[in-house]
Amino acid sequence: MSVKASWDIFCVVVDNYGDIGVTWRLARQLVAEHGQRVRLWVDDLNTFSRLCPGASATADQQWHEGVEVRHWAPDWPGAEPADVVIEAFACQLPTAYIEAMAGSGRRILWLNLEYLSAEDWVVGCHALPSMQPDGLQKYFFFPGFEQGTGGLIREGDLLARREAFQSDPALREAFLQSFDLTVQPGTRLLSLFAYENQAVAGWLDALAADTRSSHLLVPEGRVLGDVARWLGLESLQTGDCHVRGALQITVLPFMTQNQYDMLLWCCDFNAVRGEESFIRAQWAGRSLVWHIYPQEEDAHWDKLNAFLELYLRDLAPGPTAALRAFWNAWNSGQGSGIAWSAMLEYETELRAHAERWTHKQVANGDLAGKLVFFYTDWL
Repeated sequence: MSVKASWDIFCVVVDNYGDIGVTWRLARQLVAEHGQRVRLWVDDLNTFSRLCPGASATADQQWHEGVEVRHWAPDWPGAEPADVVIEAFACQLPTAYIEAMAGSGRRILWLNLEYLSAEDWVVGCHALPSMQPDGLQKYFFFPGFEQGTGGLIREGDLLARREAFQSDPALREAFLQSFDLTVQPGTRLLSLFAYENQAVAGWLDALAADTRSSHLLVPEGRVLGDVARWLGLESLQTGDCHVRGALQITVLPFMTQNQYDMLLWCCDFNAVRGEESFIRAQWAGRSLVWHIYPQEEDAHWDKLNAFLELYLRDLAPGPTAALRAFWNAWNSGQGSGIAWSAMLEYETELRAHAERWTHKQVANGDLAGKLVFFYTDWL
């Protein structure tokens, strides 16, 4: 049985919506499924208000779905430290808050929630302590894909909701029609959410030249510039629709997290990026490609290849080579069209593999549950 506690989660919005997307999901789940009291500190409320309809971009304090959301301003307002303190993705806690933790006279669990990685060293580093001044106890907590890690964010009813949605064509049709979309029978439906990416043009060329029609849905985001250039346009706006060859492209508005989940569930193939959409695409049980965030000295390639080693472990050689080639082309910006066409030969096998991977990850537990267990065990 989990212990009820107060939690402070600190989030610095670094790259668009990934950091706040993960922490907002985590905060909601800790409240809804584990009965915890959660305060989410966010430095950028403008970004948060786009993810959370009805949220204020200016309020110092507000409540949404049982979570207290506080503005983390440069001038720290002061606050009583919680029982569990999470600094998300190595953000630096306010000095005054750390001093308050040390002077509280209470045992406070301090966690550094790290970025997601499949690298083999993660299992060895997960839950390791880092001794701090004044007797504070801090631990590294690594999300991950294996048993010895912190798992992935997954709401308790997520798979049931997804399976109900995907098994009912009327739900899919209603969701698409909410965006004035009608997909013709036999059309391949795809979504695209990526950073700026030179591989997009070659991929779109292949889709346009295909014998099967495709409909590409592009939510508002950074990749729109690449799609616009391929179409010979200066820019694209929400609601725009263009057809070239066998490919139809529709630009969708910015979506809430729940809407984006349903978009992923609708599609036959999802191109995603970063961490938040990458995780959600895996829960969709559909084929995907990951545009990993580029890092200095190409460090991101180690992370990409580490994930592929895990993801492809139980897949036959043919589809393994084809998927690896397309992911490499997608992240290098070269050869995406040829690699995509080659990967289509294994479309059925890759979709079945994506579903098997989903259930393998379910067996690994979920991030919120593992955090609550860690705290209870730590006590």
